[in-house]
Amino acid sequence: MYAGFWLRLKAFAVDYLLILGYLLLVMIVSLFLIPSLQQLFQVSLPIAQLTGFLLVTFPVSLYFIITDSRIGKGSFGKRKMRIRVVDANNCSISVSRSIFRTALKFLPWELSHFMAYRMIYLGDGDVHLLDYLVGGLIYTLILLYILMTVLTKNKQSLYDRLAKTHVGKSNFS
Repeated sequence: MYAGFWLRLKAFAVDYLLILGYLLLVMIVSLFLIPSLQQLFQVSLPIAQLTGFLLVTFPVSLYFIITDSRIGKGSFGKRKMRIRVVDANNCSISVSRSIFRTALKFLPWELSHFMAYRMIYLGDGDVHLLDYLVGGLIYTLILLYILMTVLTKNKQSLYDRLAKTHVGKSNFS
C-alpha cells in the first residue's frame, strides 16, 4: 500500500522537529561557543556556500540517507507514521540508492540556499537570467514533487520515480 502526500507530510513534519532542534544547536554553537564560524559566511560566496552545506545540508541529508536506507529502515517521522522507503520489491533500499534519492529530494532546498547566499552577496547588483532560471527551477521541482505525489497512482514523487523507490505503509509498531 502506498503512502499518500498527507501521511508523508506528517512524517516529514515530525522529522523537521528534529531538524529544527539540530539547527538550534548549530545556532547556539555558532553564536556562543564558536563565534568565529559566523565569519566563514562573510569571506566569499563559495566559502559561505560550503560552510552552509557542511553545517546544515550535509548533516540533514546524512540523517535521511542513513535512516531511509536498510540501515535505519525509516526516519523517526516515517516510523511514527508507519511508512518507509522501499524499492520495487518492497524491500528497504540500499545506502547508494538512498544517497541518490536524498540528493534529488533536497536539490530544491540546496538550490534555494545557493540563491539566498547569491542574493545576499549580490546586494544592489544586477540579477542575471541564470538567477531567474535557477529560481524557476526551484519552484518547478517543488511543484512537480508535490503534484506527482498527489496525482500518481503509486504516490511517487519525481525523486522517487528517478530513484526507483516509493514510500509505502509499514508494520512498524
